[in-house]
Amino acid sequence: MKTSTQPKLLTFKYVFLSLLLTLPILLLVLRLQPQNLRWTAAAPGDILPPTVPNITTRGIRIRPGYTSYEAYIQRQVNKTLNPRLRQVWITRDWDRKIKVFSQFFQHLKSRSLLSNDSKSLCIGARVGQEVEALRRVGVSDSVGIDLVPYPPLVVKGDFHNQPFGNDTFDFEFSNVFDHALLPDKFVAEIERTLKPRGVCVLHVAVARRTDKYSANDLFSIKPLVEMFRRSELVQVREIDGFGANTEAVFMKRETGYGEHIQRS
Repeated sequence: MKTSTQPKLLTFKYVFLSLLLTLPILLLVLRLQPQNLRWTAAAPGDILPPTVPNITTRGIRIRPGYTSYEAYIQRQVNKTLNPRLRQVWITRDWDRKIKVFSQFFQHLKSRSLLSNDSKSLCIGARVGQEVEALRRVGVSDSVGIDLVPYPPLVVKGDFHNQPFGNDTFDFEFSNVFDHALLPDKFVAEIERTLKPRGVCVLHVAVARRTDKYSANDLFSIKPLVEMFRRSELVQVREIDGFGANTEAVFMKRETGYGEHIQRS
């Protein structure tokens, strides 16, 4: 009995020692990994990294598989031009989505985060249900952008490079943050085109699987807040909005910094 167990004990000892010696090296390698995933603006023809870390320390995962920015754009256009989806958007979904978006916008008006005088932009608006909802609640100066225009509600535009000047809008809304391949650029463009004291409202899916066309997965609200470097978070609340479960409201700063959060 003694002789049969001795080889097993020696094997276990060697395995344990190997793991003990390997662990410090593994920890060192992990510490040397980049702590933040920072994207720069991409343009047609740019080659994207072949691999992207699955989950960054910022709590957001960029989905891999895009070999170029053009490939990413084409995939998003394919969704927008999908005849089956477009038929659903302009028929069965049309009134239902306008009704729900109108309720969201009325809530924002009741909290003085949106007014009839707000010059407004809806980002990634597809066929423009949210634009129509804004107009129906009295916000008449409203327009949407999408890779595929849908006149008169939606004009052509890439949300990574908005076709508008600095400080243009009082209010910006989007529920397609998960489709941003370059989240930092998506947010930077919002902050560029918002006026000082302008309000941005994002409906996002936090810790929830989104559709196959999504380009990122968000695991907490924290990385989103960190991206808004020129704005403060003024409200966070749970919602039920076409796959999104969280509403985050930001206000662009005039000067100074700070954070004031209302939770409801």
